[in-house]
Amino acid sequence: MRGMRLSGWGAALPDKTVTNADLEATLDTTDAWITERTGIRERRVGGTTSALAIEAGRAAMLRAQVDAATVAMVVVATCTPDQALPATAATVQDALAIRGGAMDVNAVCAGFVYGLVTAAGLIATGTDRLLLIGADTMSTIVDWDDRSTAILFADGAGAVVVEGTEGPGDLLAFDLDNDGSARHLLQADVGGFIQMDGREVFRRAVRATVESAQRTLAQAKITADDVTLFVPHQANVRIVDAVCSRLAIPVERTVVTLDHHGNTSAASIPLALAEAADEGRLRPGDLVLLAGFGAGMSVASALLRWSVPPVSHTIDPEAESEVDP
Repeated sequence: MRGMRLSGWGAALPDKTVTNADLEATLDTTDAWITERTGIRERRVGGTTSALAIEAGRAAMLRAQVDAATVAMVVVATCTPDQALPATAATVQDALAIRGGAMDVNAVCAGFVYGLVTAAGLIATGTDRLLLIGADTMSTIVDWDDRSTAILFADGAGAVVVEGTEGPGDLLAFDLDNDGSARHLLQADVGGFIQMDGREVFRRAVRATVESAQRTLAQAKITADDVTLFVPHQANVRIVDAVCSRLAIPVERTVVTLDHHGNTSAASIPLALAEAADEGRLRPGDLVLLAGFGAGMSVASALLRWSVPPVSHTIDPEAESEVDP
């Protein structure tokens, strides 16, 4: 049996910060109203999906100390590609000097977990090492005059290096699901802006995320009490709180970054995972539950056994680094 393991991670955020106070100047809203209803205080905006993905991918490879020549595949989870074609992964692959396959995966905010399961399948069938990135520039499809969406979405990228290993590996269980009949609740036409039925999305998101997470935990034959760290999609603090309450996972064991990241769609979970790892919140043997939902309506969850030793420093993706093949 051939499984997968994570060996490195990285993150990238635009330089520009947009605070709630900045939005007060253009929208009928206040910092207090946004914070109370979403938990978001600021978000990063700017750049392109490929540029952010390249930065995060480079950082992950440096963290894992792997050379581009040993990476056989690039998978980019995104719903905001730079172009209709080619895939954003092609641009990332070229910039990082990686040879082999390259493709995009679009399951919106659940995209990174979909990509993780895809990566596990590639590993199981013979791929030795690949780079998985969740990257989105949601600011490019947001109507900045629409209070219901402008306060929520932001830009960023998170990445992991995924490698093959003998035995079951780090991915212990997963669940993927989608309800296409609800796709109209959160959508954006080509060339258009995000349209969202916020109330109904909230209701469905909580239920779908909880049920998916429960299926994954049952598959792994564990309970929420066994989960060391919960990394949910960072959409809205009320959604996160409701999901944690129903799963009986306390906030102390949950990663919450939306106060300074906002909703970065497919980048949300890998950004939160990278922040937790950088802060030393993860140790080998820890059980990490990932769960996300998005337009579609897609939902995905996965249980990982963390196997990467803690680090005491932050990788500078611009720094020169010797890497091992």
